[in-house]
Amino acid sequence: MTFSELKLIKPLLSALEKKGYKQPSPIQEKSIPPILLGKDIFGCAQTGTGKTAAFALPILQLMDANKRTDKRKEIKALILAPTRELATQISENFKEYGTNLGFNHTVIFGGVSQFHQVAALKKGIDILIATPGRLLDLMQQGFVKLNGVEYFVLDEADRMLDMGFINDMKKVIAKLPAKRQTLFFSATAAPNIMKLANTILKNPVGVAVNPVSSTVSVIKQSVYFVQKAKKSALLKHVLKANKIEHVLIFTRTKRGADKVAKDLNNFHIKAEAIHGNKSQGARERALKGFKDRTIGVLVATDIASRGIDVDKLTHVINYEIPEQAETYVHRIGRTGRAGESGEAISLCSQEEMAYFKDIQKLIKKDIEVIRKHPFI
Repeated sequence: MTFSELKLIKPLLSALEKKGYKQPSPIQEKSIPPILLGKDIFGCAQTGTGKTAAFALPILQLMDANKRTDKRKEIKALILAPTRELATQISENFKEYGTNLGFNHTVIFGGVSQFHQVAALKKGIDILIATPGRLLDLMQQGFVKLNGVEYFVLDEADRMLDMGFINDMKKVIAKLPAKRQTLFFSATAAPNIMKLANTILKNPVGVAVNPVSSTVSVIKQSVYFVQKAKKSALLKHVLKANKIEHVLIFTRTKRGADKVAKDLNNFHIKAEAIHGNKSQGARERALKGFKDRTIGVLVATDIASRGIDVDKLTHVINYEIPEQAETYVHRIGRTGRAGESGEAISLCSQEEMAYFKDIQKLIKKDIEVIRKHPFI
C-alpha cells in the first residue's frame, strides 16, 4: 500500500515525499479512507504508531476540498491534546504536511504568556491545536470561538482523563457545533474511555492497531535486579558498558528526574530533565538538544514524555518501574520505531517487583534478566 493508493492529493503526497515517508503505517492505512468519507473514528493506538498523520492528512485534504466555497476566516479544525509537548509536535506535523496548502494554524498551551497566542488568533486561523486549560481560558476571554469547527480531534483521551481534564474537555465539547466530524484517539479502550467516546461520537468506525499487550517485536528487552540505593551507580555502569550515547530515561517523579540528571552530569554525562515543573523554554531547549543530539541523555516523567518523538532513538531505560503495566509499553515504544531496532533496559528494585510481574503478565513475554553486573 502506498500513500497515493489512499487517494491523497498531490500537495500532500509531495510533502510526504519530502519527509521521506514511503508507505502508510497500519493506523494510517485504516484511518485515512473512512475519515475522507466523513466518518467519525474511534482509534485505539499508542504513541509512535503514526496516528498524527492518520488524522492530519485527511483533515487537510477535506479542508482543501471545501476551501473554495468558504472564504470565512474561522477555526475549521480543533485538535485537543493533553500536554504542550504533544500539542507542539502535532503543530509541527500540520505545518510539514500542509506546507503546500496555505492554511493558517497555531498552537496554544499554558505555562507561557498568552500574548503571541492571542496575536495569532486575531489574525484568523483555520486549524487550532490546543491543551484544554489554556483553550478554555482564551474562550472565556472571547479570543476563541468554536462555532465554525467542522473537524474535532481528541488525541490521547486516556492521558486527558489521567490528568484530570474531564471537566475541561466537557466544557469545550459543549461549545462545538453538533454537526461536525469527530476523531477520537486513545491508547486504551478502558470503560471510562468508552463512556466518553460514546457521548461524542456518531456511528464511529473502530480502528485498532498494536493492542496494548503487544510490544514492538523489534525491541530487545532486559532487566537488572538491584538494590534501590545502588541504582544510580548501576545506571552509570549500564551507559558506559553498553556505550549508550542517545537514551531516554524514565522516572516516576519530577524530583527523581532531576536527581538522575544531576547525578549523570556530576559523572560527566550530559543529561537534561524534562517535567511539568520546568519552564516551557527549558523543556523546549532540552527537547531540541536531545533531538539534534547535543544532549545525549533526556530524563523524563511519563506525562512530560508524551509528544517526544525522536527518530532513530536506540535506547530507553526505565530507571524506575512504572506502577501501571501499560505505561511500560508506552515508554518502550519510544524506541524501535519505523522498523528500526531498539533496546529497553529496566532497573528493578525489590520494592518494584510487583509492578515488574504485572508487566510480564501484560506483555506475555519473558524479559531477559542480566545476572552479571557489579551491583548485585
